[in-house]
Parts: sequence; C-alpha cells; structure tokens
Amino acid sequence: MAIEKGVVKKKIKNLILDVDGVLTDGKFHYTAEGKVMKVFGPDDSDGLHLLKDKLNIHMISGDKRGFPITKKRIDDMGFPIDLVSTFERVQWMKSRFNPEETIYIGDGIFDVLVFQSVAYSIAPANAMEITKQKADFVTTVNGGGIL
Repeated sequence: MAIEKGVVKKKIKNLILDVDGVLTDGKFHYTAEGKVMKVFGPDDSDGLHLLKDKLNIHMISGDKRGFPITKKRIDDMGFPIDLVSTFERVQWMKSRFNPEETIYIGDGIFDVLVFQSVAYSIAPANAMEITKQKADFVTTVNGGGIL
C-alpha cells in the first residue's frame, strides 16, 4: 500500500473499511417491491485477500436495512463485519483496535471523526469533499473498486 501525503510512523496492524461507498458504489438500489440491492466492485475481494496475512481486516456498515445484503457479500469474501451507526464508529473502533495501529477507509462526513483517531486515513475519489480534505490519502478511483 503506497503511503502519500502523510507518513505512518507506527506499525500498522489493522485495516477497517466502511463498506457503503468504499466497497460499493455508495448508492442504494431498490426494486419496485422495495428490495434493497447494492453494487460491489469485482476486484476489492482479491485486493483484500492479498493483505489478509499482513493486516487484521474488518468491515463496518451503518445501513440497517441493507445489512443482510452487505453481510452476505462480506461473509462470502471471508471477512468480519459489524453493524455500527455513524455516531458510534469512533467508540466502536477504540474498543476493539489500537487507533495508532489502524488504517481506516471511509467516504462520509462521519468518517472524518474516525480519521482524526487513526494512524492513517483513506477516502475514495468520490467521497464527500470535506472527507477528502481530511483524509491522509485520496484514491484515484471511486468507491466500488478502490483496491
């Protein structure tokens, strides 16, 4: 993983990803019957599997309604996932991981709060403008295929 804009001086052990907008296109698709669908990038799973022996990888989502879909995809990928509200992310992260050993990838306004607590933060190219400004690194590609 290339490090730009900032320098990570601590040993990184954890990678936490906000699923919606990072591993998905960030949109919520609905059928006429109200069924929620999500679009995941095809290559993120492969990229994460290249890192799994080097980092503790964990996913989170704040989408209650679409969580069963998200959980199914992440389970298929073989990684853990938790349903964590946007307001509880910093507390959740600090209770499970050492922030100084953690990289966090997120795209939303509330992810900025987590960015302030971790060793290194990453935002996809289509993240909110304030989120990109606060991130240590912004990818050149949109969510739904950033790895």
